[in-house]
Amino acid sequence: MIMLKRRKVSKGDGGDFKEDGEDVKKNNNKNVIPAVQRKAMRCTNCFNSCFWFVGLICSFWWFLMFLYHAMPPSFPQYVAEAINGPLPDPPGIKLKKEGLVAKHPVVFVPGIVTGGLELWEGHQCADGLFRKRLWGGTFGEIYKRPLCWVEHMSLDNETGLDPPGIKVRPVTGLVAADYFAPSYFVWAVLIANLARIGYEEKTMYMAAYDWRLSFQNTEARDQTLSAIKSRIELMVSKNGGNKVVVIPHSMGALYFLHFMKWVEAPSPMGGGGGPEWCAKHIKAVMNIGGPFLGVPKTVAGLFSAEAKDVAVARAIAPGVLDSELFGLQTLQYAMRMIRTWDSIMSMIPKGGDTIWGDLDQSPEEDYICGSKKQYNNESHVKENTVEKKVDSFLNHINYGRIITFGKDASQIHSSDIERTCFRDAIKENDFSSSNTSCHDVWTEYHEMALDEIKAIAENKIYTISSFLDLLHFVAPKMMKRGDSHFSHGIAENLDDPKYDHYKYWSNPLETKLPNAPEMEIFSLYGVGIPTERSYVYKLSPCSECYIPFKIDTSAEDVREGNCLKGGVFSVDGDETVPVLSAGFMCAKGWRGKTRFNPSGIKTYIREYNHSPPASLLEGRGTQSGAHVDIMGNFALIKDVIRVAAGASGDDLQGDQIYSDIFKWSKKINLQL
Repeated sequence: MIMLKRRKVSKGDGGDFKEDGEDVKKNNNKNVIPAVQRKAMRCTNCFNSCFWFVGLICSFWWFLMFLYHAMPPSFPQYVAEAINGPLPDPPGIKLKKEGLVAKHPVVFVPGIVTGGLELWEGHQCADGLFRKRLWGGTFGEIYKRPLCWVEHMSLDNETGLDPPGIKVRPVTGLVAADYFAPSYFVWAVLIANLARIGYEEKTMYMAAYDWRLSFQNTEARDQTLSAIKSRIELMVSKNGGNKVVVIPHSMGALYFLHFMKWVEAPSPMGGGGGPEWCAKHIKAVMNIGGPFLGVPKTVAGLFSAEAKDVAVARAIAPGVLDSELFGLQTLQYAMRMIRTWDSIMSMIPKGGDTIWGDLDQSPEEDYICGSKKQYNNESHVKENTVEKKVDSFLNHINYGRIITFGKDASQIHSSDIERTCFRDAIKENDFSSSNTSCHDVWTEYHEMALDEIKAIAENKIYTISSFLDLLHFVAPKMMKRGDSHFSHGIAENLDDPKYDHYKYWSNPLETKLPNAPEMEIFSLYGVGIPTERSYVYKLSPCSECYIPFKIDTSAEDVREGNCLKGGVFSVDGDETVPVLSAGFMCAKGWRGKTRFNPSGIKTYIREYNHSPPASLLEGRGTQSGAHVDIMGNFALIKDVIRVAAGASGDDLQGDQIYSDIFKWSKKINLQL
């Protein structure tokens, strides 16, 4: 008889005796523990590693924040001075030493997204958020309840006003837009420097408004325009009759342009101030980064809910923004929300092909990316001091093609492209009925047929004029609201009574400046940063609730001086607003007595050449030309303070030019 050896197993094995045969059997089955458990173990390890990594990053971040708040306030300055030498005095201190003191009251007009919004009434999901900021501040509610936040930040798709049961209102006072988020300044640096020469809250006013609404609806719902009118009148009367200096930023320039027509127009459409109101109350309007002729970035935002940065993020992580991660279709929700903000439509490029170019030409077609120009401080552009050898194509970029489907369509002559009319597409293969699960993320694209979507791509090329037609086709509900509040053309006859309607008041090509010959208008903006101008698109793969178009980030041109990168053609600007939009009106449209400026208001252009911060300790830089960071630019702050203290544009030595704005303006054939 064969003796079977026995062994005693540990308590972990139950303390029983098992035969070696069973061990062998167990070992033989080891490889059968297989796949499912191994995969589960790998997934668990992966998740554990991810959470440990996220936890490590968060812990390190909070530790840095603790050190930042624990260190003496003077420590960062001490370190910066030790590395870079003594820091220059802020502009306010320097100008105070020169004897400048507060004189003209100052009115700030914030732009889009920079003003805080708070909740006054909401649905059940927003319990506990009464008078808490939904926009600006820490944005904590986005992370806690994102769908609830989207619901409350959206406006009614029919009226463009509050949805039923929701009231979101602008934060008031200087705190409304001094900081957009903790440590991210907007107006704070300028306010602090004005305070150094004697300004205080009674001589400074933040004209906060709900930047989501159409400009006229800010008056209809909140009486914001009336509040601005009353406050300016009070400030002038309380300060010895000294007129105000108005400082709009970004979309605030369009909002105040609308205000200047509204305040003069008779009630009930206008404020009833009469034709002399602006002449009596306004010394100067100093527009910072004003998108007077619109922003091409708006084209991408309304068409595919993306711009250059979003497109790059999609290319790096293609499964995140487009997938249903955690039940969210991120871009779809963003598109649905943004398309309810009527103010966005004020920044659709204005002037059509006359301003922005057609299929084969554009004002900036000879722009060379990466070239550095140096000009004297005069009103007219000097010849470029740096000559670069580039091929004929680089000297003729078709910026007028605001959207092209395919890189080839952006480069070849228009006569070689076969185009179709997207409006002739047969409305078959409708997939709206198959996407009933989209629910709240439903966009107007889901009401289109597949044949219509394909026809849009097959049309190949869109200029600004044809893009407006395209928007009416793909987003008719949005454009129906937009057409009642904004216009994007060029007036043939400004004396036509139809231009007395408020829909034209924020378009400088369809309205006149006020009769105020002593008033001055400045356009202050950054240059030297690649800024989005036109886009190469492609069709998106079909999926549920999808956006059918996306920027083709694979479209590149690596040749030196070329401006196509990541599916985006760039020109000179401040990273958001191209030079053409910020500078054309002051360079040509309003310069001297024109039909847009019949009283001959003096206009000045002050450009600030972008210089990035020398180190991280410098923060966002004191010589930045970026769209928001320019608010901390010392040279710009000096110009603003000098005018507020009584200087004129001539005292600032007139124009300060670094770009080709005068050269490009001459190419635009506009009746003046």
